[in-house]
Amino acid sequence: MSDIITKAVEALNEKIGSDGFSSTVKVEITGEGCIMIDENGARAADEEADCTLTADAETFQGMLTGDVNPTTAFMTGGLKIDGDMGAAMKLAAILS
Repeated sequence: MSDIITKAVEALNEKIGSDGFSSTVKVEITGEGCIMIDENGARAADEEADCTLTADAETFQGMLTGDVNPTTAFMTGGLKIDGDMGAAMKLAAILS
């Protein structure tokens, strides 16, 4: 598992908190790996999900730190979304 995935899982779990996440979202970081987010929080895994977000490491790290707006990343092509847009929007709210 890459260092980027490990740090992203930690950051996501801090943002999500103990409540978990009501949908299943897979975040695919190009060239690094995948993160699953669900009712148990975030973990490094590659499984089926309601929604898949795909971004490069720089874009995703920017979203985690608040330097990149997820909506802007999507509109400019830096973030691709496949599946349930509602789940993607819930995650975007947590990230911002």
